[in-house]
Amino acid sequence: MPVNLTSPKADQLYPVKGIQLGIAEANIRKPNRKDLLVMKLGAGTKVAGVFTKNRFCAAPVVLCKEHLASGAEITALIVNTGNANAGTGDEGMQRAKQTCDALAELLGSKSETILPFSTGVILEPLPVERVVAGLPQCIADLREDNWLNAAEAIMTTDIVSKGTSKQLTIGGHTITITGIAKGSGMIHPNMATMLGYIATDAAISQAGLDGIIQYAVNRSFNCITVDGDTSTNDSLVIMATGQSGAAEISTDSTDYAVLRHAITEVAIVLAQAIVRDGEGATKFMTVKVEGGRDEAECRKVAYAISHSPLIKTAFFASDPNLGRILAAIGYAGIDDLDVNALKLYLGNVLVAEDGGRAKSYEESQGAAVMKEAEILVRVVLNRGAADATVWTCDFSYDYVKINADYRS
Repeated sequence: MPVNLTSPKADQLYPVKGIQLGIAEANIRKPNRKDLLVMKLGAGTKVAGVFTKNRFCAAPVVLCKEHLASGAEITALIVNTGNANAGTGDEGMQRAKQTCDALAELLGSKSETILPFSTGVILEPLPVERVVAGLPQCIADLREDNWLNAAEAIMTTDIVSKGTSKQLTIGGHTITITGIAKGSGMIHPNMATMLGYIATDAAISQAGLDGIIQYAVNRSFNCITVDGDTSTNDSLVIMATGQSGAAEISTDSTDYAVLRHAITEVAIVLAQAIVRDGEGATKFMTVKVEGGRDEAECRKVAYAISHSPLIKTAFFASDPNLGRILAAIGYAGIDDLDVNALKLYLGNVLVAEDGGRAKSYEESQGAAVMKEAEILVRVVLNRGAADATVWTCDFSYDYVKINADYRS
């Protein structure tokens, strides 16, 4: 079961003025489940996106990038689950375009104003006829208070839906931020299979929104890993409708920093939810590396620890075989690392110093920490003032079962 995570309630996900959502059961892969989502955007909505770094990226990712780069005002998003439309060649591109064409016709807009997204099984053709057939149901279902259904419609191996909202006051006006995400496996930084959608009714320039998404993603979705696999379909989109009634926020103002911080907080909640719902996860681990010369080397160490199957299985078993963590630190790629200078903590327990086991450490202390559902692994490199944090989970028997049975 997910680690300290439950699905949000419908009334906890606040409507965002200018965003309407509609879902359908299109039978894309399995019957009787929500698997198709349309998000209709109000006129003037600004949109920014970041996408997977996987060179085998899916057809909808390629098309999204093209449509955003065209400068056309985005009018809608379409998301299907059950099929990733990745590894599908030219035919996959044509099918992605067909979905955009069909939705554009229904909305009276142009195909290049539609952003398509897909998630699910790779290397299988998108059943475009089912997607197109489900679109009228999505259109009929469009409403602003439909965020929970939308969160459920984008799930694949997720156990619970993921969504959160936040409100703040800027210029005497209430600003709403609501986000949903999906992801459970094939999660790794550089946009890890995850999809994320965050909307706000704040007014902001395109350049301002582009700055916010880069800031937010580097402090949230690019700080998580479940299994070290970067997906073909990872996408994060942030939308700003400008319909709160507040004046446009200048990028050099205090209000901009406040909005950026609030959106980043929403992104962190969603990113951590993905790890908490990691396939088969029983432990949620925060890996914090401090005292590095720069953030990059701190991230190297944090990722080396977070990716290691040996470490992740030890945490599942609550086995304080903590030499595995020292080994990961050693192979992280810092060639001039002084191992005698660093310290390793598990929770508040000092485990290692001076190049070996701390004299005060007893294995019973490590075992007690590892039995907890949420665990802090802290490494102090003592090389400088930089730090980095990565969130990850353990590997359980269920991770293998879920992925072995994924297509059945």
